[in-house]
Amino acid sequence: MKKGTTIFLKVAVIVIGLIIIALCLWVPTVAKEAAEMNPEYAYLRYPVLIGIYIPVIPFFIALYQAWKLLRYIEHKQAFSQRAVLALKRIKGCGIIIGCIYIAGMLFLITQKALHPGVALIGLLIVFASLVISVFSAVLQELLASALKIKKENELTI
Repeated sequence: MKKGTTIFLKVAVIVIGLIIIALCLWVPTVAKEAAEMNPEYAYLRYPVLIGIYIPVIPFFIALYQAWKLLRYIEHKQAFSQRAVLALKRIKGCGIIIGCIYIAGMLFLITQKALHPGVALIGLLIVFASLVISVFSAVLQELLASALKIKKENELTI
């Protein structure tokens, strides 16, 4: 992969991280306004904020793993066990994020507080995280197979 492509992808990773940080700083203000406008749901303010902030941890872990993967590609180490491990961690983080959002939506359903717009955004996040997990799993398997073939070739030479 060309150096320019990995630089572009690194910039994209940084921009995505900054956007998520900005959203994390903005969400409490929205939660406060929503609690003031809908006092009957004010008791959900902090549980919802916790449900939004907890998935940020695996998100940034996955973002860091993506950064490491790009570094491996830059240093011609894409076909390494470390790259397979990074993909495995990205897959795991995607699954964790999806499960947390599903649990959060189920909680809001039990409280009869799941607004259709919130449900749509939640489902979009679940879908995106699961797609990333499946894609990472496929890449992980392909890379593991390529590593196995590479090792077999090294032994036969």
